[in-house]
Amino acid sequence: MIKAILTDIEGTTSSISFVHDVLFPYAYKKIESFLSQNWNSQSVQKSVLEVAKLENLNDYTPLEISNILKHWIKVDRKITPLKDLQGIIWEEGYKNGDYQSHIYNDAYEKLSFWHSQKIPIYIYSSGSVYAQKLFFGHSEYGNLLNLFSGFFDTNIGDKKEFNSYQNIANSLKLNPHEIIFLSDIETEVNAALSVGMSTVWIIRNETLFKKIKQTNSSHQIVSNFTQIFIDNY
Repeated sequence: MIKAILTDIEGTTSSISFVHDVLFPYAYKKIESFLSQNWNSQSVQKSVLEVAKLENLNDYTPLEISNILKHWIKVDRKITPLKDLQGIIWEEGYKNGDYQSHIYNDAYEKLSFWHSQKIPIYIYSSGSVYAQKLFFGHSEYGNLLNLFSGFFDTNIGDKKEFNSYQNIANSLKLNPHEIIFLSDIETEVNAALSVGMSTVWIIRNETLFKKIKQTNSSHQIVSNFTQIFIDNY
């Protein structure tokens, strides 16, 4: 019996292009001035120290750290200190009304329906919990935070590692088989399936969806949220 829904964001509830074409360039443009202006902030220094540790740096300047972070943004490194700093920078953009987060209409309607049925919905994304809350708090459909019961990021583990999904189940005090996980990334649904979660592989590219749908898979394969079936809730 499914007792909770766990869903990814990018490529699942929301378009990949919004993150890559709007949010990433915004952080890339702002990161250097942001570090210079907030260098002595406790939260910024915590992330900076993590960056320095990962790069084996003993001495460093705001410019050196910003160059590292810019490179990580370019190559889409899913590293916690980068995600934490991006979240703080993105808040400025949301509050200024520079952009609103994209949500697929089918995702919005199904998430709203599940919430109305009192099914707990949780988010698991490589973006920080802080960034996730900003994202859903400033969407094209308004503030959607009331739809969700909690948020998980890479502090609980890498999304491609099976231990992460066991950690989430433990955190929710549920058995993995009582959770259904939704993602557009095959390695992620594979990891969730390996610990016993039910899985939905969302493939929004119609050509790829038709091709993979014909194969044998342990995942429920859909092209959008309207096709998702949750058994025995």
